Amino acid sequence: MTTRRLHMTESQEQTAVFRWAALAMNHWPELFFLHHVPNGGSRYPIEAVNLKRQGVKPGVPDICLPCARGGYQGLYIELKAQHGRVSPEQSMWLEHLRAAGYRAEVAFGAEQAISILTQYLTAERAI
Repeated sequence: MTTRRLHMTESQEQTAVFRWAALAMNHWPELFFLHHVPNGGSRYPIEAVNLKRQGVKPGVPDICLPCARGGYQGLYIELKAQHGRVSPEQSMWLEHLRAAGYRAEVAFGAEQAISILTQYLTAERAI
């Protein structure tokens, strides 16, 4: 018998990542600083205009961990649902962040994001 993974939305995948982080904080206190950058999502037109004026920009990765590890300044993750696609704006941001000394990855689902976070947190700390 095979098991089928339920198709979760991007929002559900992200919730799973942050639930894991809350539990893993005992092992990695740095996860306290893990945060979501709420640049996406649908909004009322007036709200979208106001957010744009306040500095919201398309393509900024969903998740940020501002802790240096393994020669990187910090970690950014663009989280996608299992069959999601990376937009041109997201690709541009990821390339820029990599060039600026950050680790910047795309994760398809919570499991992949958690794997990236775990690998990053176990890397040697910057001195």
